Amino acid sequence: MSSPAPAQILSKRLLLRAPHAALAPALQDFEWRNRAHFAPWGPAQAADFYEADAVAERLRRAEQDFAAGTALRYWFSRIEAPTQVIGQVNLTQISRGPFQNAMLGYSLDAQSRGQGLMNEALQTLIALAFERPIRLHRIQAAVRPENKPSLAVLRRLGFALEGLSQRYLFIDGAWRDHQVFALLNPAWGEHEAP
Repeated sequence: MSSPAPAQILSKRLLLRAPHAALAPALQDFEWRNRAHFAPWGPAQAADFYEADAVAERLRRAEQDFAAGTALRYWFSRIEAPTQVIGQVNLTQISRGPFQNAMLGYSLDAQSRGQGLMNEALQTLIALAFERPIRLHRIQAAVRPENKPSLAVLRRLGFALEGLSQRYLFIDGAWRDHQVFALLNPAWGEHEAP
């Protein structure tokens, strides 16, 4: 089975690439370079998380999920510096049938913040997800209330707050509350069946 999503997408400033083995060195560098920056916002990583074999295995699994259409993960670089990964955006837990939903995830290099790059990458991913052939009905995101930059990104993109999930994920040594947001695809009619 092959994914309905393209393996590569260009936006105004970014090159977004689907998982493939050749990305391993750039991904390893991205994750290692940002380990302290990402630590407060994600689950604890295994001791071998940053080693080449572990990175290659994550890419292999991500490539399988991408091909199956169950997750769309893109790592992105600036167009003029394609060998340096500066972020990633993803849709996971893609559900079809009556739900037509996915969970949104994203991360950005510490040195690339404040330039609108994440907004650009997410706009690109959302457009892809809401158009045919993927055409999801909704995208959800869960963010810790104290993660102000992430909350600002979601608000700029038009995500609506749906509620608070208490003790949602075990992160940074404790069960953390998350605010849950959603963005609905305006192309779906009120009574249009999937």
